Amino acid sequence: MTTHELKSWPEYFEPILNGAKTFELRLNDRDFHVFDRLWLREWEPKSKNYTGRECFRDVTYVLEGIGPGCIEPHKGLLRGFVILSLCYSEGGP
Repeated sequence: MTTHELKSWPEYFEPILNGAKTFELRLNDRDFHVFDRLWLREWEPKSKNYTGRECFRDVTYVLEGIGPGCIEPHKGLLRGFVILSLCYSEGGP
């Protein structure tokens, strides 16, 4: 299990924090796996500063993009990107 510290813009962070959003679309530049933990820190892109709000979520499923022209249901998710299914996680890294 790896803990990934990630910036999360306010419009994406708030729905994760309140439980409305249970997934995350990311470039797979960190080799995400099931059981990894995301340490999401709210980032304000205009001021280029963290807001101080943060939360933790555990990865329960990883859908990997395999590029255009592939069979359903993966069509449209580009190679190198992942959709991570998340669940609430208590505590820190």
